[in-house]
Amino acid sequence: MTSLSRHIPLVVLLGSLAAAVPAQAQEFKAGFVNTDRVFREANSAKAAQAKLEQEFSKREKELVDQGNALKAANDKFEREAPTMAESQRAARQRSLVEQDRDFQRKRREFQEDLSSRKSEELAAVLDRANKVVKQVAESEKYDVILQEAVYINPKLDITDKVIKAMNASNGK
Repeated sequence: MTSLSRHIPLVVLLGSLAAAVPAQAQEFKAGFVNTDRVFREANSAKAAQAKLEQEFSKREKELVDQGNALKAANDKFEREAPTMAESQRAARQRSLVEQDRDFQRKRREFQEDLSSRKSEELAAVLDRANKVVKQVAESEKYDVILQEAVYINPKLDITDKVIKAMNASNGK
């Protein structure tokens, strides 16, 4: 229901705009940009993704290695626990719990850092895309360009134009 109510003002606005344009006046021109496609296909988006992968790959590998080492230590403990003295078993178990807590903390920090950086990079790509959309709208005399809609007639989709313009400008 919230999705529908979110789009009602847009429908009313478009209806009002279309009704406000007299029949003999210039035709109302609308377009649509699929931002998901822009994020997948634009060179600047691909470059941002590659930058993030390079920036976080070392930490990710360290986390994977630490997780594997922790699992191996847990497996070894499970095998050896029956033959250990009670005090030795309790000490090893405390150590494993501490290691797991440290691992979970590092993994959480990694996810938070990655998410934050991804948001920053995508915001920069979106900012650039919005500038290109505005340029296309002004040069081709669009009245409105939407970035989110329930349904769009494919003939109104200008995503390819936007991606080509973004790629041609190389982030200038």
